[in-house]
Amino acid sequence: MAIELIETTPNARQSTGNARDAAHGTGKSRKDETRSESSSPNPVLQSAIHALKKTDTVRLNEQGIHAAAQFIYTRLQTEAYTPRTWRTHPLHLLPREPYSPGDPSTRACLDWIFVISSLNFSFWSEREGHPDRYGVEWRTGWGCEERKVHTGYWALVAAIDRAIEEGIPITDPEFYSSSTDCPDELIKHVFRPAAQCSETIPLLGERIAILRENGRILCEHFGGSFQGFCDAFLRRYSGRGTALQLAHMVVDAFSSFRDETILDGRKLCFWKRAQILVAETWAAFFPPDASSHPLFPGDAAISELTMFADYRVPQILHHLRILDYPPVLVKKLRNHEPFPPSCKEEISIRAASIVAVERVRQDILRLKEQPRLRGGKNEDEVSSVLIDFYLWDLAKKIEDGEDAVNEIDTNEPLPIHRTRGIWY
Repeated sequence: MAIELIETTPNARQSTGNARDAAHGTGKSRKDETRSESSSPNPVLQSAIHALKKTDTVRLNEQGIHAAAQFIYTRLQTEAYTPRTWRTHPLHLLPREPYSPGDPSTRACLDWIFVISSLNFSFWSEREGHPDRYGVEWRTGWGCEERKVHTGYWALVAAIDRAIEEGIPITDPEFYSSSTDCPDELIKHVFRPAAQCSETIPLLGERIAILRENGRILCEHFGGSFQGFCDAFLRRYSGRGTALQLAHMVVDAFSSFRDETILDGRKLCFWKRAQILVAETWAAFFPPDASSHPLFPGDAAISELTMFADYRVPQILHHLRILDYPPVLVKKLRNHEPFPPSCKEEISIRAASIVAVERVRQDILRLKEQPRLRGGKNEDEVSSVLIDFYLWDLAKKIEDGEDAVNEIDTNEPLPIHRTRGIWY
Protein backbone atom coordinates (compact mmCIF):
# COMPACT_ATOMS: atom_id res chain seq x y z
CA MET A 1 0.00 0.00 0.00
CA ALA A 2 1.40 3.40 -0.96
CA ILE A 3 1.67 6.11 1.64
CA GLU A 4 -1.50 8.16 1.77
CA LEU A 5 -0.84 11.87 2.02
CA ILE A 6 -2.76 12.33 5.25
CA GLU A 7 -1.80 14.68 8.03
CA THR A 8 -1.97 14.59 11.79
CA THR A 9 -2.27 17.60 14.02
CA PRO A 10 0.86 19.71 14.56
CA ASN A 11 1.07 18.31 18.09
CA ALA A 12 1.31 14.67 17.02
CA ARG A 13 4.49 14.21 19.04
CA GLN A 14 3.68 13.39 22.65
CA SER A 15 6.20 15.10 24.91
CA THR A 16 8.35 12.77 26.92
CA GLY A 17 9.49 15.48 29.32
CA ASN A 18 12.73 17.30 29.89
CA ALA A 19 16.04 15.80 30.94
CA ARG A 20 15.12 15.64 34.61
CA ASP A 21 11.75 14.05 33.84
CA ALA A 22 13.42 11.52 31.56
CA ALA A 23 15.78 10.50 34.34
CA HIS A 24 13.40 10.53 37.28
CA GLY A 25 9.87 10.26 35.89
CA THR A 26 6.90 12.66 35.88
CA GLY A 27 3.45 12.77 37.40
CA LYS A 28 2.09 10.85 34.39
CA SER A 29 2.27 7.09 34.84
CA ARG A 30 4.67 5.07 32.70
CA LYS A 31 1.73 2.96 31.52
CA ASP A 32 -0.14 6.02 30.26
CA GLU A 33 3.02 7.48 28.72
CA THR A 34 3.88 4.29 26.85
CA ARG A 35 0.36 3.93 25.54
CA SER A 36 0.11 7.54 24.29
CA GLU A 37 3.52 7.54 22.60
CA SER A 38 3.29 4.12 20.98
CA SER A 39 -0.09 5.07 19.46
CA SER A 40 1.38 8.21 17.88
CA PRO A 41 2.93 8.11 14.39
CA ASN A 42 6.48 9.25 13.87
CA PRO A 43 6.22 13.06 13.63
CA VAL A 44 9.14 13.01 11.20
CA LEU A 45 7.18 11.05 8.60
CA GLN A 46 4.05 13.10 9.21
CA SER A 47 6.07 16.31 8.84
CA ALA A 48 7.64 15.06 5.62
CA ILE A 49 4.30 14.15 4.06
CA HIS A 50 2.97 17.60 4.88
CA ALA A 51 6.07 19.44 3.66
CA LEU A 52 6.28 17.44 0.43
CA LYS A 53 2.79 18.62 -0.50
CA LYS A 54 3.25 22.21 0.62
CA THR A 55 6.61 22.86 -1.04
CA ASP A 56 5.67 21.15 -4.32
CA THR A 57 9.26 21.23 -5.57
CA VAL A 58 10.85 17.78 -5.45
CA ARG A 59 8.67 14.95 -6.77
CA LEU A 60 8.63 11.19 -6.27
CA ASN A 61 9.22 9.08 -9.38
CA GLU A 62 6.89 6.08 -9.19
CA GLN A 63 8.72 4.01 -11.81
CA GLY A 64 12.03 4.88 -10.23
CA ILE A 65 10.78 3.83 -6.80
CA HIS A 66 9.68 0.41 -8.06
CA ALA A 67 12.93 -0.22 -9.96
CA ALA A 68 15.11 0.99 -7.11
CA ALA A 69 13.22 -1.12 -4.56
CA GLN A 70 14.00 -4.25 -6.57
CA PHE A 71 17.63 -3.15 -6.97
CA ILE A 72 18.10 -2.33 -3.27
CA TYR A 73 16.39 -5.49 -2.06
CA THR A 74 18.52 -7.64 -4.36
CA ARG A 75 21.68 -5.88 -3.21
CA LEU A 76 20.75 -6.29 0.46
CA GLN A 77 20.32 -10.01 -0.11
CA THR A 78 23.37 -10.67 -2.30
CA GLU A 79 25.64 -8.62 -0.04
CA ALA A 80 24.08 -10.03 3.14
CA TYR A 81 23.69 -6.45 4.34
CA THR A 82 22.16 -6.50 7.82
CA PRO A 83 22.27 -4.38 10.99
CA ARG A 84 25.40 -6.38 11.88
CA THR A 85 27.16 -4.74 8.92
CA TRP A 86 27.67 -1.75 11.23
CA ARG A 87 30.37 -3.76 13.00
CA THR A 88 32.36 -4.21 9.77
CA HIS A 89 33.24 -0.51 9.37
CA PRO A 90 36.92 -0.37 10.38
CA LEU A 91 36.72 2.98 12.19
CA HIS A 92 33.82 2.01 14.42
CA LEU A 93 34.56 1.44 18.08
CA LEU A 94 33.00 -1.95 18.83
CA PRO A 95 31.61 -3.33 22.09
CA ARG A 96 32.71 -6.78 23.12
CA GLU A 97 30.34 -9.71 22.74
CA PRO A 98 28.42 -11.25 24.33
CA TYR A 99 26.75 -8.11 25.64
CA SER A 100 27.40 -7.21 29.25
CA PRO A 101 26.24 -3.91 30.76
CA GLY A 102 29.19 -4.00 33.16
CA ASP A 103 31.83 -4.48 30.48
CA PRO A 104 33.81 -1.21 30.06
CA SER A 105 33.56 -1.60 26.27
CA THR A 106 29.77 -1.24 26.50
CA ARG A 107 29.97 2.18 28.13
CA ALA A 108 32.88 3.18 25.87
CA CYS A 109 30.94 2.30 22.72
CA LEU A 110 27.79 4.09 23.85
CA ASP A 111 29.72 7.24 24.78
CA TRP A 112 31.55 7.05 21.43
CA ILE A 113 28.30 6.77 19.48
CA PHE A 114 26.82 9.67 21.42
CA VAL A 115 29.73 12.01 20.68
CA ILE A 116 29.80 11.02 17.02
CA SER A 117 26.04 11.59 16.68
CA SER A 118 26.24 14.88 18.59
CA LEU A 119 28.78 16.19 16.04
CA ASN A 120 27.50 14.42 12.92
CA PHE A 121 26.81 17.45 10.75
CA SER A 122 28.19 19.72 8.03
CA PHE A 123 31.08 17.87 6.39
CA TRP A 124 30.72 19.16 2.85
CA SER A 125 33.68 21.15 1.65
CA GLU A 126 34.21 24.27 -0.41
CA ARG A 127 37.26 22.42 -1.75
CA GLU A 128 35.37 19.29 -2.81
CA GLY A 129 37.50 17.16 -5.11
CA HIS A 130 40.76 18.92 -4.19
CA PRO A 131 43.53 17.37 -2.06
CA ASP A 132 43.59 20.36 0.29
CA ARG A 133 39.99 19.91 1.51
CA TYR A 134 39.54 19.26 5.22
CA GLY A 135 40.70 15.81 6.19
CA VAL A 136 42.15 13.94 9.17
CA GLU A 137 45.15 11.65 8.93
CA TRP A 138 44.87 8.46 10.96
CA ARG A 139 44.93 4.71 10.59
CA THR A 140 42.69 3.04 8.03
CA GLY A 141 41.02 1.34 10.97
CA TRP A 142 41.50 0.10 14.51
CA GLY A 143 44.42 -2.33 14.60
CA CYS A 144 45.69 -1.29 11.14
CA GLU A 145 49.16 0.08 10.52
CA GLU A 146 48.34 1.72 7.19
CA ARG A 147 47.39 5.38 7.40
CA LYS A 148 45.29 7.63 5.16
CA VAL A 149 43.59 11.01 5.10
CA HIS A 150 39.90 10.58 5.93
CA THR A 151 37.44 13.15 4.58
CA GLY A 152 33.78 14.00 5.06
CA TYR A 153 31.99 12.21 7.89
CA TRP A 154 34.89 9.79 8.28
CA ALA A 155 37.15 12.73 9.16
CA LEU A 156 35.05 13.25 12.30
CA VAL A 157 35.26 9.57 13.21
CA ALA A 158 39.00 9.43 12.54
CA ALA A 159 39.59 12.55 14.67
CA ILE A 160 37.71 11.03 17.62
CA ASP A 161 39.51 7.69 17.22
CA ARG A 162 42.89 9.40 16.96
CA ALA A 163 42.21 11.36 20.15
CA ILE A 164 41.30 8.18 22.01
CA GLU A 165 44.52 6.55 20.82
CA GLU A 166 46.46 9.60 22.00
CA GLY A 167 44.98 9.25 25.49
CA ILE A 168 42.55 12.18 25.23
CA PRO A 169 39.24 11.06 26.82
CA ILE A 170 37.21 13.00 24.26
CA THR A 171 34.18 10.69 24.58
CA ASP A 172 33.91 11.07 28.38
CA PRO A 173 31.08 13.56 29.14
CA GLU A 174 32.68 14.66 32.40
CA PHE A 175 35.83 15.57 30.45
CA TYR A 176 34.41 17.30 27.38
CA SER A 177 31.78 19.23 29.35
CA SER A 178 34.55 20.95 31.34
CA SER A 179 36.27 23.94 29.76
CA THR A 180 38.95 23.57 32.44
CA ASP A 181 39.82 19.91 31.86
CA CYS A 182 39.11 20.12 28.13
CA PRO A 183 39.79 23.68 26.94
CA ASP A 184 38.68 24.88 23.52
CA GLU A 185 42.25 24.70 22.22
CA LEU A 186 42.40 20.99 23.05
CA ILE A 187 39.19 20.33 21.13
CA LYS A 188 40.65 22.30 18.24
CA HIS A 189 43.71 20.05 18.47
CA VAL A 190 41.50 16.93 18.37
CA PHE A 191 40.07 18.08 15.04
CA ARG A 192 43.34 19.32 13.57
CA PRO A 193 43.54 18.78 9.80
CA ALA A 194 46.14 16.83 7.86
CA ALA A 195 49.24 18.75 6.83
CA GLN A 196 48.16 19.40 3.24
CA CYS A 197 44.71 20.78 4.16
CA SER A 198 43.79 24.43 3.66
CA GLU A 199 40.49 24.03 5.53
CA THR A 200 39.66 23.35 9.17
CA ILE A 201 36.60 21.47 10.37
CA PRO A 202 33.45 23.54 9.70
CA LEU A 203 31.47 25.06 12.60
CA LEU A 204 34.07 24.29 15.26
CA GLY A 205 32.54 26.81 17.66
CA GLU A 206 29.14 25.17 17.34
CA ARG A 207 30.66 21.73 17.91
CA ILE A 208 32.38 22.90 21.08
CA ALA A 209 29.14 24.42 22.39
CA ILE A 210 27.25 21.19 21.71
CA LEU A 211 29.86 19.10 23.50
CA ARG A 212 29.68 21.38 26.54
CA GLU A 213 25.89 21.35 26.72
CA ASN A 214 25.36 17.65 26.01
CA GLY A 215 28.11 16.61 28.40
CA ARG A 216 26.64 18.78 31.14
CA ILE A 217 23.18 17.21 30.69
CA LEU A 218 24.59 13.69 30.85
CA CYS A 219 26.58 14.53 33.98
CA GLU A 220 23.74 16.32 35.78
CA HIS A 221 20.92 13.90 34.96
CA PHE A 222 22.26 10.57 33.70
CA GLY A 223 25.29 9.60 35.77
CA GLY A 224 27.83 11.04 33.34
CA SER A 225 27.38 8.67 30.40
CA PHE A 226 25.09 7.84 27.52
CA GLN A 227 24.82 4.39 29.07
CA GLY A 228 23.13 6.14 32.00
CA PHE A 229 20.67 7.71 29.56
CA CYS A 230 19.93 4.28 28.05
CA ASP A 231 19.47 2.85 31.54
CA ALA A 232 16.94 5.62 32.26
CA PHE A 233 15.13 4.68 29.05
CA LEU A 234 14.99 1.01 30.06
CA ARG A 235 13.63 1.95 33.48
CA ARG A 236 11.11 4.38 32.11
CA TYR A 237 9.52 1.81 29.83
CA SER A 238 10.23 -1.29 31.92
CA GLY A 239 12.28 -2.78 29.06
CA ARG A 240 9.44 -2.34 26.54
CA GLY A 241 10.53 0.94 24.99
CA THR A 242 10.87 1.31 21.23
CA ALA A 243 13.43 3.05 19.04
CA LEU A 244 10.97 5.86 18.37
CA GLN A 245 10.39 6.38 22.08
CA LEU A 246 14.13 6.58 22.64
CA ALA A 247 14.34 9.18 19.85
CA HIS A 248 11.62 11.20 21.63
CA MET A 249 13.66 11.08 24.84
CA VAL A 250 16.79 12.26 23.04
CA VAL A 251 15.01 15.19 21.40
CA ASP A 252 13.39 16.26 24.65
CA ALA A 253 16.57 16.00 26.72
CA PHE A 254 19.07 17.59 24.29
CA SER A 255 18.19 20.77 22.42
CA SER A 256 21.02 20.25 19.91
CA PHE A 257 19.22 17.15 18.62
CA ARG A 258 15.94 19.08 18.14
CA ASP A 259 16.10 19.28 14.35
CA GLU A 260 12.86 21.19 13.71
CA THR A 261 11.68 24.13 11.66
CA ILE A 262 8.49 26.00 10.75
CA LEU A 263 6.67 25.92 7.41
CA ASP A 264 3.57 28.09 6.98
CA GLY A 265 3.07 28.22 10.73
CA ARG A 266 3.41 24.48 11.28
CA LYS A 267 6.28 22.79 13.06
CA LEU A 268 8.23 20.26 11.03
CA CYS A 269 10.34 17.58 12.69
CA PHE A 270 13.28 16.04 10.82
CA TRP A 271 15.32 14.68 13.75
CA LYS A 272 18.19 13.43 11.57
CA ARG A 273 20.81 13.13 14.31
CA ALA A 274 18.41 11.96 17.02
CA GLN A 275 17.21 9.09 14.87
CA ILE A 276 20.68 8.13 13.71
CA LEU A 277 21.89 8.13 17.33
CA VAL A 278 19.17 5.61 18.14
CA ALA A 279 19.78 3.60 14.97
CA GLU A 280 23.53 3.35 15.51
CA THR A 281 22.95 2.31 19.11
CA TRP A 282 20.54 -0.36 17.87
CA ALA A 283 23.00 -1.57 15.22
CA ALA A 284 26.10 -1.56 17.44
CA PHE A 285 24.45 -3.90 19.93
CA PHE A 286 22.39 -5.91 17.45
CA PRO A 287 22.64 -9.53 18.68
CA PRO A 288 24.45 -12.11 16.52
CA ASP A 289 21.68 -14.65 17.06
CA ALA A 290 17.94 -14.72 17.67
CA SER A 291 18.25 -13.39 21.23
CA SER A 292 16.50 -10.17 22.20
CA HIS A 293 18.20 -6.83 21.80
CA PRO A 294 19.77 -5.79 25.14
CA LEU A 295 18.57 -2.18 24.86
CA PHE A 296 15.20 -2.99 23.30
CA PRO A 297 14.27 -6.33 24.88
CA GLY A 298 10.57 -5.81 24.18
CA ASP A 299 11.01 -4.92 20.49
CA ALA A 300 12.83 -1.96 18.97
CA ALA A 301 10.08 -1.53 16.33
CA ILE A 302 12.87 -0.08 14.22
CA SER A 303 10.58 0.29 11.21
CA GLU A 304 8.91 3.23 13.01
CA LEU A 305 12.04 5.33 12.37
CA THR A 306 12.54 7.11 9.06
CA MET A 307 15.66 7.60 7.00
CA PHE A 308 18.06 10.32 8.17
CA ALA A 309 17.48 13.39 6.03
CA ASP A 310 20.93 14.77 5.21
CA TYR A 311 22.60 15.82 1.96
CA ARG A 312 24.26 12.53 0.92
CA VAL A 313 21.28 10.16 0.76
CA PRO A 314 19.10 12.61 -1.22
CA GLN A 315 21.94 12.78 -3.73
CA ILE A 316 21.82 9.03 -4.39
CA LEU A 317 18.02 8.96 -4.29
CA HIS A 318 18.09 11.33 -7.25
CA HIS A 319 20.83 9.28 -8.92
CA LEU A 320 18.62 6.17 -8.62
CA ARG A 321 15.70 8.10 -10.14
CA ILE A 322 13.67 7.80 -6.95
CA LEU A 323 13.46 11.60 -6.78
CA ASP A 324 12.81 14.04 -9.62
CA TYR A 325 14.23 17.56 -9.39
CA PRO A 326 12.90 20.52 -11.41
CA PRO A 327 15.37 22.08 -13.87
CA VAL A 328 15.83 25.20 -11.76
CA LEU A 329 16.91 23.09 -8.78
CA VAL A 330 19.27 21.03 -10.93
CA LYS A 331 20.88 24.25 -12.16
CA LYS A 332 21.39 25.54 -8.63
CA LEU A 333 22.97 22.26 -7.54
CA ARG A 334 25.35 22.21 -10.49
CA ASN A 335 26.34 25.80 -9.75
CA HIS A 336 26.99 24.87 -6.08
CA GLU A 337 24.60 27.57 -4.93
CA PRO A 338 24.14 27.59 -1.14
CA PHE A 339 20.72 26.74 0.27
CA PRO A 340 19.86 28.60 3.48
CA PRO A 341 18.51 26.40 6.29
CA SER A 342 14.72 26.03 6.10
CA CYS A 343 14.45 27.47 2.61
CA LYS A 344 11.79 25.90 0.37
CA GLU A 345 14.24 23.81 -1.66
CA GLU A 346 16.05 22.48 1.39
CA ILE A 347 12.83 21.48 3.14
CA SER A 348 11.51 19.86 -0.04
CA ILE A 349 14.67 17.80 -0.60
CA ARG A 350 14.67 16.51 2.97
CA ALA A 351 10.93 15.85 3.10
CA ALA A 352 10.87 14.06 -0.25
CA SER A 353 13.78 11.87 0.83
CA ILE A 354 11.96 10.73 3.95
CA VAL A 355 8.74 9.89 2.12
CA ALA A 356 10.62 8.28 -0.79
CA VAL A 357 12.61 5.87 1.38
CA GLU A 358 9.43 4.88 3.20
CA ARG A 359 7.86 4.20 -0.20
CA VAL A 360 10.87 2.08 -1.18
CA ARG A 361 10.50 0.16 2.08
CA GLN A 362 6.84 -0.52 1.34
CA ASP A 363 7.73 -1.76 -2.14
CA ILE A 364 10.36 -4.09 -0.67
CA LEU A 365 7.78 -5.47 1.75
CA ARG A 366 5.60 -6.33 -1.25
CA LEU A 367 8.54 -7.95 -3.00
CA LYS A 368 9.16 -10.09 0.05
CA GLU A 369 5.66 -11.53 -0.30
CA GLN A 370 6.56 -13.00 -3.67
CA PRO A 371 7.44 -16.68 -3.13
CA ARG A 372 10.43 -16.64 -5.47
CA LEU A 373 12.04 -13.84 -3.45
CA ARG A 374 11.52 -15.24 0.03
CA GLY A 375 14.18 -16.78 2.20
CA GLY A 376 16.82 -14.05 2.38
CA LYS A 377 19.17 -13.89 5.35
CA ASN A 378 17.76 -10.59 6.62
CA GLU A 379 14.06 -11.17 6.01
CA ASP A 380 12.94 -9.34 9.14
CA GLU A 381 15.34 -6.42 8.97
CA VAL A 382 14.22 -4.30 6.02
CA SER A 383 13.50 -0.87 7.46
CA SER A 384 14.04 2.70 6.38
CA VAL A 385 17.02 2.67 8.75
CA LEU A 386 18.66 -0.26 6.97
CA ILE A 387 17.87 1.22 3.55
CA ASP A 388 19.45 4.52 4.63
CA PHE A 389 22.54 2.75 5.98
CA TYR A 390 22.94 0.87 2.71
CA LEU A 391 22.36 3.87 0.44
CA TRP A 392 24.81 6.04 2.39
CA ASP A 393 27.49 3.36 2.14
CA LEU A 394 26.72 2.91 -1.56
CA ALA A 395 26.94 6.66 -2.19
CA LYS A 396 30.39 6.78 -0.60
CA LYS A 397 31.56 3.77 -2.65
CA ILE A 398 30.33 5.39 -5.85
CA GLU A 399 32.08 8.64 -4.90
CA ASP A 400 35.33 6.72 -4.33
CA GLY A 401 34.97 4.75 -7.57
CA GLU A 402 34.51 1.45 -5.72
CA ASP A 403 31.00 0.71 -7.02
CA ALA A 404 28.53 1.70 -9.73
CA VAL A 405 24.86 1.11 -10.40
CA ASN A 406 24.44 -0.73 -13.69
CA GLU A 407 21.38 -2.83 -12.89
CA ILE A 408 18.82 -0.04 -13.41
CA ASP A 409 18.55 3.27 -15.26
CA THR A 410 20.03 6.17 -13.34
CA ASN A 411 20.27 9.94 -13.51
CA GLU A 412 23.58 11.71 -13.97
CA PRO A 413 25.04 12.31 -10.50
CA LEU A 414 24.46 15.80 -9.15
CA PRO A 415 26.38 17.65 -6.45
CA ILE A 416 24.92 17.56 -2.95
CA HIS A 417 22.79 20.46 -1.77
CA ARG A 418 24.94 22.78 0.31
CA THR A 419 23.30 23.88 3.55
CA ARG A 420 25.61 24.83 6.40
CA GLY A 421 24.17 24.11 9.83
CA ILE A 422 24.21 21.82 12.83
CA TRP A 423 21.34 19.52 11.92
CA TYR A 424 23.05 17.45 9.22
